[in-house]
Amino acid sequence: MTNVRANAKGQGLKAVDIPIRLAWRTSALRAGAHSSRQGGMGGLFRDHVSLLDHPDPRRIDLRASYRDPMGVLRVRRFEQNSAITMYALIDVSGSMGVVGRARKIDMTADLVAVLAASARRVGDAFGVIACDSHVHRELYRRATRARAGEAELMASLRRIKASRRGTAGISEAAGLIAGQRKLVVLISDFHMSPDEMKETFASLAGHDIVPVHLRDTAWIEGLPSWGLMALRDAESGRRRLVAMRPSLKDTLRRSEEHRRRSLRRIAEGYGRSPLEITDAIDWDAVAGYFAGGGSP
Repeated sequence: MTNVRANAKGQGLKAVDIPIRLAWRTSALRAGAHSSRQGGMGGLFRDHVSLLDHPDPRRIDLRASYRDPMGVLRVRRFEQNSAITMYALIDVSGSMGVVGRARKIDMTADLVAVLAASARRVGDAFGVIACDSHVHRELYRRATRARAGEAELMASLRRIKASRRGTAGISEAAGLIAGQRKLVVLISDFHMSPDEMKETFASLAGHDIVPVHLRDTAWIEGLPSWGLMALRDAESGRRRLVAMRPSLKDTLRRSEEHRRRSLRRIAEGYGRSPLEITDAIDWDAVAGYFAGGGSP
């Protein structure tokens, strides 16, 4: 699991460029920066094929044709790099609105803005969907290569009051991006049960899922070891009075670790280890994760 820590929040965003590396080949026709199944005029040499299969006389290879035992004219075929479609799928349920050492919504907006700019620079289309129990239509932007409206969308995301419970809207969002395989950056604090995590990843199984796990260490470590406390569940809104003590704090810490291990196991089953961002964003670590293809 990639662990990310930093002291600065959102500084130098304009200078950040995130290189995206895929472990799969896109079938998109539009030229871009990613390895593709499509043949084209440029890129790396791919193979030789018959002129009948690839009727481009400009690419005839006389030496390969001379060596062909059947006397078939052979044509050089090259790889074509193609563009992809990316989506940032954002969890804005109640727990994402809890502020301790970090404001997770601000970290999310910073990350989405940088990913959008990085996608545009290489010709990829980028879209945004924010959801809790339902998709927030005012925070839904269909994937596009244009920048129009992006600043307003990011401002709306920063202003959102993440207070509603549930993440069922992720399954609804999956229906909005169904079709050709896409790169889906799933940004959440993953305050879900293992069953909910499985359901979330299963709904996006046709895509390349990049899980970004936002963590705030104040969630557990900020609690006192002793004292009478009124705790509120960020997802359900329920409150209860508890007598905090070291054994209870250890129980909460173990529960958090179990949730992290569950996320890692489930995420790696779908191809990528989670990118874990703790308290603030280290842009070099984020770039390294995406450049490395998000492998465990």
